[in-house]
Amino acid sequence: MGMMKFAVTPGFEVGGTIFKPEQLALLGSIIGENAKIELTNFKQLYVELEGERLKEVKRELSETGLEIYPVGFVTKSLISCNFCRGAEDAGLEIAQKLNRMIAGISTPSPLKIGYAGCALGTSEPLLKDIGIVKMRDKFDMYIGGEPKSLKPAFAELFVTGVDAEQMMDIVQRLITYFQNNGKNKEKFSKFVGRISIEKLRNTVAS
Repeated sequence: MGMMKFAVTPGFEVGGTIFKPEQLALLGSIIGENAKIELTNFKQLYVELEGERLKEVKRELSETGLEIYPVGFVTKSLISCNFCRGAEDAGLEIAQKLNRMIAGISTPSPLKIGYAGCALGTSEPLLKDIGIVKMRDKFDMYIGGEPKSLKPAFAELFVTGVDAEQMMDIVQRLITYFQNNGKNKEKFSKFVGRISIEKLRNTVAS
């Protein structure tokens, strides 16, 4: 079956993305000496191991509270802030609901979605494909950020002042529109430039 890869994260909470010692201990003890663990820049660990052990290892890791996701051309699990203003003010429950909705969806290229619970933006939402910033009880949304290359680009403001349900609906519709209209391996920032932010706003957010 060969080597196969999956993503692992502990999820997020007040304080950030926090692995428990027993989770890391289990991960190190069960994956085997031939396995590889890669630390990504979007708060996931990539684990590569023999395919015949994949199901067993995933089950054991899930039992410790770790979240398991596919790798490759999918929406990554939500890249969140540390919720320094507290769970309620920063919208922890909303962020968790959004993560359950978006993580692991097949897309033309890997899609990174960032969430910040206030204007400090510690999760760098303006450098993500889709960035969400909680502003008191409403949300501002940005799209098309590109952190790579020698000419990085900030995401542009897409919509402002929407409530939680509207925000999640727009995110879902953006992903679906990208699925249906994006070219194979096309970065989301290039997709936004090709379609235009105005057309996306009229099609997805109106």
